[in-house]
Amino acid sequence: MINTTSLILSLSVAALSLPLTQAPDLSSYRDFQLGMTLTAAAKQAGLNPADAKTIYLRPALIQELEWRPRNPPGSSAKPDPVDQVLLSFYNGQLYRIVVSYDKDRTEGLTDEDLIQGISAEYGTPTTPVATVVSSPPSQVYSDSEKVLARWEDSQSSFNLFRFSYRTSPGMLVYSKRLDVLAQAAVVQAIRMREQDAPQRELDRQKQQADEKDAAGRKVRPVNKANFHP
Repeated sequence: MINTTSLILSLSVAALSLPLTQAPDLSSYRDFQLGMTLTAAAKQAGLNPADAKTIYLRPALIQELEWRPRNPPGSSAKPDPVDQVLLSFYNGQLYRIVVSYDKDRTEGLTDEDLIQGISAEYGTPTTPVATVVSSPPSQVYSDSEKVLARWEDSQSSFNLFRFSYRTSPGMLVYSKRLDVLAQAAVVQAIRMREQDAPQRELDRQKQQADEKDAAGRKVRPVNKANFHP
């Protein structure tokens, strides 16, 4: 009779020896790792970190960096279907990626074609009844798009959609943790900007007046010497 303990041990060893299905990596898109620094992302894109656009300075630093993939001249690589990638950063960490696919290179592709192509990389999606905001924090008005398919885990979310104003497909990728922090910071930043608007206008008027006075003082000696009735 086979010892029960030995049988359980043998089955456990056999189970461990079976090949494990590796879960898709939803923490990165084209080597852009969610949470990576602006400096690292700029290097990955072949850009200068100084190219990043600062959207808000407080209560948190929100920045954007635009990347357009291009095949090197003479390259035999397939044409890239991506037209533009907009990277958003919260206090120097990549938290949001908006991918805009090229209209001509995705023309004729159905939603099913797009989902199939993305699923080959990121696994089986869900099709929730949901919308996402495709517009960046720098845009005053938010563009809400219907989610065609979603790939997600506890940390990250990939959302396929079509831009309502040009019908070409797009993908929103974001870190769930950092996105919550960034969205709260953006809301507060907008509120602070509205509160500071009257003082900013006063500062602008004072600066204009100071510049006018300085210009007047500069030309006054010449004009005074040349003035005659």
